[in-house]
Amino acid sequence: MPQDYTTACYYFPNYHIDPRNVLTHGANWTEWELAKLARPRFPGHRQPRVPLWGYEDESDPAVMARKIDGAADHGIDVFLFDWYHYDDGPFLIRALEEGFLRAPNNDRLRFAIHWANHDWVDIHPAKLSPRPIEDARVLYPGAVSRVTFDAIVERVIETYFKHPSYWSIAGCPYFSCYDLHRLVVSFGGVSETRAALDRFRAKVQAAGFPNLHLNAIVWNRTILPGEKVPTDPNTLINLLGFDSFTSYVWIHHDVMDTFPETDYAVARDKYFAYWDRAEADFDLPYYPNITMGWDPSPRTVQSGPYLDAGYPFTATLANNTPAQFRLALKLAKARLERRPAAARVLTLNAWNEWTESSYLEPDTEHGMGYLEAIRDVFGT
Repeated sequence: MPQDYTTACYYFPNYHIDPRNVLTHGANWTEWELAKLARPRFPGHRQPRVPLWGYEDESDPAVMARKIDGAADHGIDVFLFDWYHYDDGPFLIRALEEGFLRAPNNDRLRFAIHWANHDWVDIHPAKLSPRPIEDARVLYPGAVSRVTFDAIVERVIETYFKHPSYWSIAGCPYFSCYDLHRLVVSFGGVSETRAALDRFRAKVQAAGFPNLHLNAIVWNRTILPGEKVPTDPNTLINLLGFDSFTSYVWIHHDVMDTFPETDYAVARDKYFAYWDRAEADFDLPYYPNITMGWDPSPRTVQSGPYLDAGYPFTATLANNTPAQFRLALKLAKARLERRPAAARVLTLNAWNEWTESSYLEPDTEHGMGYLEAIRDVFGT
């Protein structure tokens, strides 16, 4: 019998030492450094956010084992690892390959790849300017060559898809792509991109799987530099042969009403209106998203003013208490109940986006409150 619901939680792996970050920021740097430096930037601002479990090294299998237990014990089924691979090689993979894959309890939780194929820019931290994100230096372009894509396909099939804990839908390994624009730029056009994805499918089938489940992240608002909204995303994801689509974060779908804070319930209601439009306007199945919070101010220089200047100087979400998060989950579950069990997939933002203040890991203010909300609604 299929499971009643699948909750798949995004995991952002920038909390371990990586050689690229060492070159840019110096020895032993991780994004924990930005979280530690965060300060209140306006009256009532909730910063810094402090992890209850401490500033841990996620590439340590023992550390990852606690994360796995915490997720599995509270109704999370899948970690969707944000996964980076540029033309000169992989980035931020030690959390997955050294932490998760070597954790003794990784059979308790499934995992899948969310290919974060966007440009990586130097915003750690960002300085205030009229266009802070556009002015930031691009360190690693998201578009990749055909040779790099072939290496990506080989790596994900051999290292991840064949692992017994890899998440599949109807036996087909799930592989999500963040930036459709960058994907098409990589191959030079829609038909060329479709051919590359078809080759990906063929290699997955040759490896013994029935097929590949391709999932697209779709947005109607941009956040990061270089992002572009497709003119007709429904047509595009059909032409490219995707099997489903989802969201990464609520902020991708509507402008927050007030700066510096917008109420969580306002953002929730706007997102649920988008969910209605997504189901009406698209042909493919939509896997909805529940976002825990939003506040990227830790990614800005803390000594300056906090003005409405575009990411990461954006409005933040206020009143996103565990109780409000639980209510959003309940509302989502009520909608999902109308679907067949196999289609009841919900993505969550996020396990550990600490510097965007959207995290489910316990903090010193609410303890396990956000995880307990998931357990109360989706736990068994």
